[in-house]
Amino acid sequence: MARETTYLELSQDGGGAHKFYEVTVDGTAVSVRYGRIGADGQLQNSSFPTAEKARAAAAKKIGEKVRKGYAPAVPGQRAARAVTRRQVTSAPSTARSVAPVLWRFRTGSSAFGIHVDEDRCWVGNQAGDVYTLSHGGEVLARYSLPDGVKCLVADDFWIYAGCDDGTVYDLSSKVPFGAYDIAADVDIYWLDIHEGVLNVSDAAGGLTVIDHEDEFQWSRKSAGSGAWMVRADEGAVYHGHSAGVTAYASDGSGELWHTATGGSVLFGWQEEHAVYAGTGRKVVQRLAKATGAVEATYGCDAAVYSCATSPDGRYVFAGDSSSSVYCFDADGRRLWKLGTGGGSALSMQYLDERLYLVTTDGSLVCVDASEAAITAAQRGSVPVAVDVKSAAALPVFTPAASAAAVATVSVAAAPAGAVVVECVQQGGRMRVQVVSTGFEPSWNVQFPRGIREAGARYVVDGLHPSSGGFYRVRGEIRRLV
Repeated sequence: MARETTYLELSQDGGGAHKFYEVTVDGTAVSVRYGRIGADGQLQNSSFPTAEKARAAAAKKIGEKVRKGYAPAVPGQRAARAVTRRQVTSAPSTARSVAPVLWRFRTGSSAFGIHVDEDRCWVGNQAGDVYTLSHGGEVLARYSLPDGVKCLVADDFWIYAGCDDGTVYDLSSKVPFGAYDIAADVDIYWLDIHEGVLNVSDAAGGLTVIDHEDEFQWSRKSAGSGAWMVRADEGAVYHGHSAGVTAYASDGSGELWHTATGGSVLFGWQEEHAVYAGTGRKVVQRLAKATGAVEATYGCDAAVYSCATSPDGRYVFAGDSSSSVYCFDADGRRLWKLGTGGGSALSMQYLDERLYLVTTDGSLVCVDASEAAITAAQRGSVPVAVDVKSAAALPVFTPAASAAAVATVSVAAAPAGAVVVECVQQGGRMRVQVVSTGFEPSWNVQFPRGIREAGARYVVDGLHPSSGGFYRVRGEIRRLV
């Protein structure tokens, strides 16, 4: 029997979807290829006892996609999503001394994403790899995502990776899943998330806000372009671009203030009462969240690629385009400048007297930022940095893109006290609600879109309420059969 291929696409103007789905039947074999339009996508292969059963299975898959809005298309006619790879240069440091690097982990590809919490360190690179490490430098796990990682953001103890394919993946459990799908016409530069609300800044200087159900809320176009900064709290979204920083009300009701900065904003950080903008004109500026007033300026010797603070804002750190890292006091007095010993810091985070950097050579670097270590480094005494290696048997976690890829559990085998959720159709949208007792019935669950099927039930571990009025999963998801 001849090989049969059906190619479908779903591309919605402003609706977020820009995906293809291809099903090929070859005798008793069925292969499914899916992903972002213009990308190679992911491939799943299945075999069936007879050719008739293979065709029936393929027809079911195609029918499900058509009901979701997919339509027949011709490969290559629609353009791929616009993706901007950040072009950076890195010169040697002019600092006389090198920072006291404790350990260095080379991810193998250029990297921007970093998140550090009390439990572990996260780093994501352009190859789509996200690694977790202990604070001592031991590699713990690896997530393999379909496209390059733009940034890593945290919302309480949920970790999200924003990727070049327009998907934002939840990495809070062993199996990552796509939690948000960003419109194809948005060329993503940076992301931030607060109480489940995703804020996306883009190449054109636009800001797009999406809620926990992956539904568009509002958007604005700021005065500048190249928006590399977005930070959010309960009252506002702070958007940094080529013309400065603009604050918008979190409900989208309007602009709160705009402040021109000393150069285009290349990175942003926030504390409780202030936001920090690192710019191309060699400064970090601290702006009051309430008014946008410039409260302090921190002068560097080259364009600022990254910045961070200690939790109380007592110290301000910056990384420049010349492989140097700086520390200032709160008022702007420079305390020290040291070389990174391996490229410019594209992202950074401070925790417990350690400064974690992601550098232009794709490395995650841990610097001892204690006063004693810095003093010794200024005198030329630094520790021998440990070159961290990834274990060959390292567990690798990949996204579950379809219900067929999710583990199953029978009703009898379901753990005692497990929480059951159900997919339901509401107003043309597929929602997920908790059906177990003891939960608010009106709240929906942030759940993988790829495994939502009407009437399907799942057992989930670690279901937690969010202050935004919905539930999030932090644990395993298994289909109930």
